[in-house]
Amino acid sequence: MSRGIFITVEGIDGSGKTTQALKIKKLFETKGRKVTFTKEPGGTKLGAKIREILLYEDMNPVSEFLLFASDRKEHIQSLILPSIESGRVVISDRFHDSSVAYQGFGRGVSLEFIEYVHDKVLGGILPDLTFIFDLPPSKGLERLHSRDRIERAGLEFLTRVRNGYLSIAKTSDRFIVIDAGRDKESVWKDVEEEILKRGLIV
Repeated sequence: MSRGIFITVEGIDGSGKTTQALKIKKLFETKGRKVTFTKEPGGTKLGAKIREILLYEDMNPVSEFLLFASDRKEHIQSLILPSIESGRVVISDRFHDSSVAYQGFGRGVSLEFIEYVHDKVLGGILPDLTFIFDLPPSKGLERLHSRDRIERAGLEFLTRVRNGYLSIAKTSDRFIVIDAGRDKESVWKDVEEEILKRGLIV
């Protein structure tokens, strides 16, 4: 059985991360790998219900983070971990780094608290590779046709989120920052090159 692989894509909304995640999925499938493609929040039945609350109900930042954490725990136990253990490639559109960037750097929730909760939630599960699609927030907002509660938080908020992503990208070599301000094919060329460079496709 081939080793399971866990890849996550991150970035502010409008960065094109979902488009690139689907290209990653297709790349692995063309190499004969079975792929689980999922997202946060909402990758499970329970997560879909949590997603509706998160995107449209106003709440305290700590409550917001804890709802994301609840969704994440369910996501790991019911989908991500079983898929990895069965040798599948798991591609998740957002994972725990989103909470660090959005609720931590963006909302001001204690990074120590987020780390403490994630220590209990993740159970040691971390991505093998995380792409951060970097884009100026003003450009990201221009690309969006509709905005949920989080995206409506404004330019200053999204600037803090972007800075958060760039900050955490310096903490581990699993992070790859991609300039998402270019055309889709140029972005994809860099993504594919990194996947091949890391030896994730054999």
